[in-house]
Amino acid sequence: MLQLTKSPLFCPATREIKGMSCDRPKISFLCNDLNEIQLQRIYSKNSKINATVIDGFKAVTKELEMPSMVDSGLGIGISNFFEGKNIFLTGGTGLLGKVLVEKMLRSTPLGKIYVLIKADNPKAAWDRLFKELINSELFGCIQEKHGKCYQEFIKEKVIPIVGNICEPNLGMDLDSARAIMEDVNVIIESAAITTLNERYDLLLDTNVNGPQRLMRFAKSCKNLELLVHISTVYVNGEKEGIILEEPLTMGENRRNGNGEICLPLDVSDEINLALRSCKATSNYDTTKDMKRLGMERAKSYGWYNTYHLTKAMAEMVIHETRGDIPVLIIRPSVIESCYREPYPGWIQGNRMFDPIIISYGKGQLPAFLGKPDTPMDVIPLDMAVNTTIAAIAKHGKMHKPEINVYHLASDLVNPLRYSQFFEYIRDYFTSEPLIHYTRDEINERFGGKTNQIKIQKQCKAKAAYAENLCKMYEFLGFFKARFDVGNTQKLLSEMSIEEKNSFAVDVREINWRKYFQEIHIPGLRKHVLNDKRISL
Repeated sequence: MLQLTKSPLFCPATREIKGMSCDRPKISFLCNDLNEIQLQRIYSKNSKINATVIDGFKAVTKELEMPSMVDSGLGIGISNFFEGKNIFLTGGTGLLGKVLVEKMLRSTPLGKIYVLIKADNPKAAWDRLFKELINSELFGCIQEKHGKCYQEFIKEKVIPIVGNICEPNLGMDLDSARAIMEDVNVIIESAAITTLNERYDLLLDTNVNGPQRLMRFAKSCKNLELLVHISTVYVNGEKEGIILEEPLTMGENRRNGNGEICLPLDVSDEINLALRSCKATSNYDTTKDMKRLGMERAKSYGWYNTYHLTKAMAEMVIHETRGDIPVLIIRPSVIESCYREPYPGWIQGNRMFDPIIISYGKGQLPAFLGKPDTPMDVIPLDMAVNTTIAAIAKHGKMHKPEINVYHLASDLVNPLRYSQFFEYIRDYFTSEPLIHYTRDEINERFGGKTNQIKIQKQCKAKAAYAENLCKMYEFLGFFKARFDVGNTQKLLSEMSIEEKNSFAVDVREINWRKYFQEIHIPGLRKHVLNDKRISL
């Protein structure tokens, strides 16, 4: 057992808290006089309730309208909205961006998708587009659908644009910029650095200045109907209780309040601070110093890490500068592998809960910081994409200069607890272990004095990795907020049966044990660990 900190360790093998009494600690949050079962019932009734929302230490009463889950018959009109529409997408080579492109191409009658891609020239942009998207396994369903005409279909629908959100005019040449200004109807801003503790200056430039540059460009688009910003539910920082789907305003501070004076968050000051600090440090220490600065600033303002802080700043900037542009903010919780489409278990990269799952499966992480009853909020990738597309159709056709926020989260309607999560992964790896040693491999690994020294070094490295992992994700193990999903539930209630089948968004359908054991972990092994023995 790794004694990482003085915080309690939850051991998935025994389901016990180490160093504490055997009674599982309870977490009190959410609405007064409403238990978890009642909260779930809220989302299955057509009623209005008064919920007590805990905001720091202040109780605020809000009236939430819960939609009926009765099919309206008419639907949102997803296909009608997307017919002939032209989309401009940043972050198209990222996890969410790739699946957005695939789903829109496969399930909507759109016009064109302009994809902003970092590349030296147009040919390099086309090469990257085909390598990372078009020829990838993810697009297999579309390839099968169009057969020999697949390449022709793609070249007609998808246009790579050389550019970079960190450069003036998004790094585009004048001809490309003019074409997009004339044609585009919807802008989807998905580009971001998602590393939790990346350098402060890099995160500010990409996650804050990038959206600001995009907003300036959006104001030049003649036929723009909607700008979509992909954010995260964790922009809410250390707030506790039920977090409502409301936009952030410039200067918000997320300190819970303990008698200290909380200064407003000034985005311009933070950017200038990062620039000054970067110039003042030596080249050798720049990365280390800038990472430390970012975490210090995040903690001082009430966010768990630098990534969350900069995504919150991005929302503030968008809200402050949007003018009369209609804006849709999408806040997913922890995005994991596809639930159903285009392929169950498809995922890209080792991210969020996945390092924990893989480390546990390899025997490198026998315990993890957290309370067993802590809510663990997960949203499958395809459901996040489907909700985004449905919300675009709903708000894109309204032509109202307003800002709408959607939480793509699961805990209030289909709760999952840390204790359940570790139970599911423990049971899976008990029957399907990641490590298989032959007798010769065991002798090679553990025989001889030289190997013993090597093993000691490896163990120290693994202990350091486990400690770093626990520190980075500690906030999730003790999380005290849950996310209102009223807008998503209302969206679901407005969808026709055909739309619900084509764009599944209802997380209540998910059996979490089956999802992790039969879909997500096998998907991790196949797509991230390249385990050829796994088939889905």
